[in-house]
Amino acid sequence: MCSMSITGIHGHQLEVTVSACNRLKNTELICRQDPYVCLEYGSQKCRTKTCTDGGKNPTFQEKFMFSLIEGLRELDVLVFNSNTFSFDDHIGRGKVQLQRVLAEGYDDSTLPLQTKTGRHAGEVKLILHYANSKKKASSSAPSAPPYLAPPVNQSALYPAPPPAPGAIYSAPATSYAPPTTAYHPSSPYPSYSSEYVPVPYPAPPAPVAYPSPPYPPTSGYPPAPYQPPPPASSSYYPPGAYPGTYPPPPYY
Repeated sequence: MCSMSITGIHGHQLEVTVSACNRLKNTELICRQDPYVCLEYGSQKCRTKTCTDGGKNPTFQEKFMFSLIEGLRELDVLVFNSNTFSFDDHIGRGKVQLQRVLAEGYDDSTLPLQTKTGRHAGEVKLILHYANSKKKASSSAPSAPPYLAPPVNQSALYPAPPPAPGAIYSAPATSYAPPTTAYHPSSPYPSYSSEYVPVPYPAPPAPVAYPSPPYPPTSGYPPAPYQPPPPASSSYYPPGAYPGTYPPPPYY
């Protein structure tokens, strides 16, 4: 049984979620009814959207916020059927007591509804949250093991102190891994050295001796003296003929 001595709630926020209705009274004779839910807390009023063709089991899933009032510990819930050409039909009404949600911070009870004559009219599912509850929610989940950070190498965080005056400084021995190469040791390509080595050029090929062409044998006689050609004759007479050597023409 929750205590009624909860005080200091004035102005705090109460979250109410209208989930759904079950087995509502049917106010329609032919078609399916269109229910909606109204919430009233003091002067604060709100309503859900109309669930068209919701029938007896409409679903809403709508959330509302109310500012709590000191001394007011109940919330009125009303369910109606929406009509187009007449007044909306009253389906049922109920009251939600807030002692549990104010003490524990959570309440998901199902509220029974009654008609104006006191008959059963169905149920409405509500989920209430109160974040300022003094009772801490318990969790059954196992706690995770504490995180242990790896040890920190202090020598890597702070440099070594400088050597004392007059002391012989010796560099610490550091081992380095041999560099890795991307080429296979048995590469088919020749290796190159940074030292220049001259490469001798091949000697030019020897000239090819061709046989001399055959010439006619030289004569044993001396060459004949040069004879100039005879001069050209300017006479129209044939060679060897002189004027007056022709026989006279015959007489007739």
